[in-house]
Amino acid sequence: MRWTDTHIFTLREAPADAEIPSHKLMIRSGCIKKVAPGIFTYQNLGLRALRKIEKIVREELDKRGCIEVLMPVVQPRELWEETNRWKEMGAGLLKFKNRNDHEFCLGATHEEVVTDLIRNDLKSYRDFPRNIYQIQTKYRDEIRPRFGLMRGREFLMKDAYSFDRTVDEAQMSYKKMYEAYQAIFSRIGFDFAIVEADTGSIGGNQSHEFHVLAEFGEDALMISGDFAANLEIAPVQPPSSRDDIMIMALELEEFATPNLRTISDLSKSTGVKESELVKTMFFRDEKEKPFAVLLCGNDEVNPIKLKNFLKMANPPEMLDDKAVFEVTGASPGSCGPVGLKIPVYSDNRVAVLSNFIVGANRDDFHLRNVNFKRDFECTEFGDFVVAKEGDICPETGKPYTVRRGIEVGHVFYLGQKYSNAMGAKFLDENGKSKTIEMGCYGIGVSRTLQASVEQNHDDDGIVWPKSISPYSVHICALDMKNAKLVSCLENIEKNLNESGIDFLVDDRKERPGVKFKDADLLGFPVRVTLGSKGLESGEIEVVIRSSKEKRSVPIDRVVDEIKGILES
Repeated sequence: MRWTDTHIFTLREAPADAEIPSHKLMIRSGCIKKVAPGIFTYQNLGLRALRKIEKIVREELDKRGCIEVLMPVVQPRELWEETNRWKEMGAGLLKFKNRNDHEFCLGATHEEVVTDLIRNDLKSYRDFPRNIYQIQTKYRDEIRPRFGLMRGREFLMKDAYSFDRTVDEAQMSYKKMYEAYQAIFSRIGFDFAIVEADTGSIGGNQSHEFHVLAEFGEDALMISGDFAANLEIAPVQPPSSRDDIMIMALELEEFATPNLRTISDLSKSTGVKESELVKTMFFRDEKEKPFAVLLCGNDEVNPIKLKNFLKMANPPEMLDDKAVFEVTGASPGSCGPVGLKIPVYSDNRVAVLSNFIVGANRDDFHLRNVNFKRDFECTEFGDFVVAKEGDICPETGKPYTVRRGIEVGHVFYLGQKYSNAMGAKFLDENGKSKTIEMGCYGIGVSRTLQASVEQNHDDDGIVWPKSISPYSVHICALDMKNAKLVSCLENIEKNLNESGIDFLVDDRKERPGVKFKDADLLGFPVRVTLGSKGLESGEIEVVIRSSKEKRSVPIDRVVDEIKGILES
C-alpha cells in the first residue's frame, strides 16, 4: 500500500484533551479520531491493528471449540427485568423507547441475551458443554469518559459464555478460557499480570483479571510473590491476636476535643498514633438501614470488601452529614460506636486494640479507654480496608508491592446467577431438571489496542509489537522521480507481496526528515530507507524500530533480511 492511496494524516501535536501517552499517540498517528466524548472512529491504521487482535482472539478460541455468533446491540427491557439488572445497572445502561413506546437499552453486556438464546435449545445433558462468543460493539454510559479507548462509552469487546452441567465441568470451562487468555495476550506480546478480582455488576463468585502492566494503568495491582489481586479485593493479613497479653481495661472517660474533627488533628492533640486511633464511618445497606464500620485511623474503608462481606449487589452508600447526625446525635468527626442502636462492623486491625479513643457521639467530645464487649457490642469482624504497599498478604505472608495495570481481559464463573433467574434448565441422565452452570469471559478488544501502545512506545512514537502492527514494514521512498529507485521499489513490493508481508510505502512529496519522523511516530517493526545514494552503493538501510538498530543490506537481500527480522 502506498501512502498517497491511503487516508493517513498525522499530527505534530496531540489535542489538549489527550492526557496519557497512548491516547496522544493514537490521535497523532491517525489511528483514531474523536467523534464525541468517549466515541471514536477507527481510522485505517487503527482498524488494521484491531483486526489483527481479533484474528488472534478468534484463532485461540476456535481451537478450543468456541462457537462464534453475533448478538444484537439493542436489547429489550424485558430480558433485563428477568435478572433485575434493568435497575441494578443504573445510569450506566443507556435506555430509550422506540416509536411504539417499547423500552430498550444499548448492550453494555450480553448475559441476558445469550441466556435467552440457549435456554430453549440446551435441553438435554447431551447438549453440553457449549461456549458461545462474539466480537461486537458495546455501549456503557460512562460519567466521565477519558484516556481515549481506555475508558470510552462505545467500545469493541469479545464476550464469551460457557454453559455446563455441573460445577466441576464449569470449572473446566473456566480453566480452558483462562488458558486461552494467557495464549492470546502472550501472542500479542504483552507483559501482563493475572490478578484475583471482584465480580462487580456481572455477578458470580470467582473472577480473574488480565492486566497489561503500564505506568499509566488505571488500576492498582497488589502483588506479593506469586499472588496478585486487584486493589479492590486485595486481602490484608490481620494483626496477631492480643489475647495472650494481659491488658487492664481502664475506666471509660469522656474528654473535650474542641474543633478536633479529623484523625490527624486528634493524633496531634492526644499524642496517639493515627494507627491506634479508631474512626467510625456510616453507611446504609440495600434496605436503606444504617450501619457503622470501625477502622484504624490511618486506614481507608474498602467499599468492595464491604459489599462482598454483606452480600450486597452494589457497594454500600455512605451517609451524608445530616443522616449521620440523625443516627448519632453528633457531627462526623465526633461519632463513635458506644451507645449506637445500629449494627457495628469492625475491621480486624481494630479487633486487637484496647483502651482506644473514639468519638463520644457529642460534638467536640471523645471517649478514651474504650473496649469491646464492655462498652459496645460488635456485630461482626472482617477485612474492610484498602490494602497498602507494605501490608502483609495473607496468601504469602510477604508484603505487597504496587504495580499499575490496564485491564484488558476478565473471566468470571457465574454459577447459576443468570440461568436460575431466566429458567435455563436441562434434563440430566436420570431425567431430573437441573439448572445450567455458566461462565462469562470478556476481552476489551479496542482497549487492548491502546494498551499495547501504552506499553510499547518511546519519545518518538509507537513501537508496535510485530503481531498486531498495522503494517510490518514502512518503506521511505525518498525520490519517486528517480526511475531506478521506482523500479527497485516495485521489485521489493512484488517480493513482499509474494512473501505475505504487509507494508506501507511513503511515496509522498515530503522531505526525508518528515518521512523519518512519521515512520518513528507510526512505529511499524521494520523501516526501509530507499534513496538514491543507497542505490548507487548497492545497499539499502534497514532499521529495526524497537532498538533503532540500523543495517546496510544488499538490495537483492532486503526482503530476506526483513523476513529474518520479523521471524526472530
